[in-house]
Amino acid sequence: MSAALSEKVIFIVGNSRSGTTMMRRVLGNHPHIYMLEELHFFEQLWSTEDKTNAISKESAITLASKLLFIQRDGYLSQMNANKHAVDAKKIVDTIVGPIYPHAVLNGFLFFETQQHGKSIPCEKTPQDVFYIAEILELFPGAKIVNMVRDPRGVMLSQKRKWQRRKMGAGFMTKKEQRRLKINYHPITISKLWNSSIRAAARFKDHPKLHNMIFERMVNDSEAEIKALCQFLEIDFTPDMLMIPQVGSSNEADKPDAFGIKTERAGNWEKGGLNKGEIYFCQQICGTYMEQYGYEVKKISANPLMIAYYYISFPVKIALALLFNLHRMKNIGEAIKRRLK
Repeated sequence: MSAALSEKVIFIVGNSRSGTTMMRRVLGNHPHIYMLEELHFFEQLWSTEDKTNAISKESAITLASKLLFIQRDGYLSQMNANKHAVDAKKIVDTIVGPIYPHAVLNGFLFFETQQHGKSIPCEKTPQDVFYIAEILELFPGAKIVNMVRDPRGVMLSQKRKWQRRKMGAGFMTKKEQRRLKINYHPITISKLWNSSIRAAARFKDHPKLHNMIFERMVNDSEAEIKALCQFLEIDFTPDMLMIPQVGSSNEADKPDAFGIKTERAGNWEKGGLNKGEIYFCQQICGTYMEQYGYEVKKISANPLMIAYYYISFPVKIALALLFNLHRMKNIGEAIKRRLK
């Protein structure tokens, strides 16, 4: 039987990587919050059977070292699970009783947070929207921020994401560029958007989950962030809004410019998506779009373009699965959660 952990920790999840990244920077500006990198713990380092299976101290040290490596050396770097073994052992030595993987994550979160003089760890991995139930069960002290964005904006961001390497993300490898390019297909992105909406909808009235609409946040930043701070039980500070304008898939980084840009709310309407992509997005996501107040536009797509996307879909799915196999600890479980 696993042990739940009651310390306060914030998890940012959602269907928009750019939205969760923006939220990461906002909360990272708070004096008490330490914003960690995307750890990809759930799904890639953890699966359901790990919830109740205690692990050996050696395995726990390896897991803690992997988390430290992702945080300190970068998720896309070649993993060296022994590089941070000394600090990893310090983390594991604080765990009392049977050692569960989520206890190792908890120990890592607070160890790294305290190393930077902060008290509240905050972790952002968008795909964790499919693991909300597990987070709430294993981390009763957790607060979850769920970011929702117009699926057409998400689609445009995902379509252009592979280009980030020449827009300021020089750390991105060519291999990662290829993977991101292969991952993109309008049907895939639309279906995943629906899945994330359904996954979070199960907890829409849960007192530990707060939905943030990306478009509202950029258009009325101060009011939205103040409401978020109230949910998180932290004080609002104006500095939270002064985030660097970097990380967008639609424009080059401007690290010397600060603030939340309102233009990002409807950037898909300025071009970048063809009519076929918009057609599939609205056909697949239309019902949920209307529930969240997103207007479904009238669109007439070329039948040949529609046929092309239908024909290319199974090919893209097969390639995407091949290029992402190494990123899933339990492939069947990961796919099932996305299709549920």
